Amino acid sequence: MFMPQGWKMELASIDGTEAKWQTAIDIAIRIEELGYDSLWVYDHFHNIPKPAKEAVFECWTTMAAISQRTSRVRLGQMVGCNGYRQPSVLAKITSTVDIISGGRLDWGIGAGWYENEFNGYGFDFPRPKDRIGMMTEAVQIVRSMWTEPSTSFAGKYYTLDRAQCDPKPLQSPYPPIWIGGGGEELTLRSVARFADCANFGGKPDEWKHKREVLKGHCAAVGRDESTIRKTWTPEVFIRATEAEIVAGGSKSPWGEKFESWAAGNLVGTAEQVSEKIQQYVDMGCTGFIPWCPDYPSTETIERFAADVMPNFR
Repeated sequence: MFMPQGWKMELASIDGTEAKWQTAIDIAIRIEELGYDSLWVYDHFHNIPKPAKEAVFECWTTMAAISQRTSRVRLGQMVGCNGYRQPSVLAKITSTVDIISGGRLDWGIGAGWYENEFNGYGFDFPRPKDRIGMMTEAVQIVRSMWTEPSTSFAGKYYTLDRAQCDPKPLQSPYPPIWIGGGGEELTLRSVARFADCANFGGKPDEWKHKREVLKGHCAAVGRDESTIRKTWTPEVFIRATEAEIVAGGSKSPWGEKFESWAAGNLVGTAEQVSEKIQQYVDMGCTGFIPWCPDYPSTETIERFAADVMPNFR
């Protein structure tokens, strides 16, 4: 489950920065108490659908802080933006978070897509082919720095000369590597080569198609596709009755119409949401990382834990 972080304006109704942060902490702790397997954040700097001068807590400092307020739940990023940090520095950040959390890091990485944010914060925004190429090199660099005494690397985008990452992560051989995105020619090819876990979105037919593309890339590089965890990151909104769901309308921050939003996410009663999850499980989905559009309310996370999760344990 995602914790509230501010990216989708979910903390805007709370007065005061300290109160916003306390709400984020309280809900993160509650997520662990409710038995969720993992806790996730986004890697963004300002709000959507447009910058609103509302609080957005930064990914890695949030991870570090929450690691000290939880003890069991795993900690992930869906997904880190490669263009925002040098991979050699990211190796140090991720290793530190894995250690201070007691070996609970799931490392998520992606090529980045939010051009307005890149421009706003002074990062270059190369064409997609180059952003994906940079991400692919970054995964190789981070993995090497996690496992080797020192790393020298001469790639198209990055050059390192005996970079060191000490101490190493606690997890062996290293923290799980998640590559996010459904780009069929390049991103899913990188998933086939380097990822332990994949995350791509879409309604059922779209998700199924992405998996078939991934199978093809795995076959091309001689990898067993079943060794990659396939996951989905929908929004989740649960209420006791369909009437309450319809009355609430679309909660998409992008203004998606209700019918489309509900069809492409976990929206409905607990029974309906369970049926949707089973549909994805039947297609080979092995993990779900939902975000709650009703934050700072905890109604959805409470209902999901009580009435949906037990169906799949």
